[in-house]
Amino acid sequence: MSLPKFIIGMIFAIAIVIVWSYLGGASIVTTLVRVVVCAVIIQVGYFVVVYVMIARSAPTPADMIRDAERKQSSTEATEGEKLGARRSLH
Repeated sequence: MSLPKFIIGMIFAIAIVIVWSYLGGASIVTTLVRVVVCAVIIQVGYFVVVYVMIARSAPTPADMIRDAERKQSSTEATEGEKLGARRSLH
């Protein structure tokens, strides 16, 4: 979801909370508390959704190339090389 769509949806949700509070006869303080709670819940939900989308995304070709370059320039020995070196010492 893009940010502008999120902001418009959040404004509509807050407007619904305001109308609901007004029609329910809530005080100004109660209405403000409900609006703040609604906004916080929406923000946390948006953060969680974006985090999950990023965490579940497949690596891009650029990510795969970067990982391959890191492996080539790595100074660490592979697992097979470590075992071979240990065996030759004994």
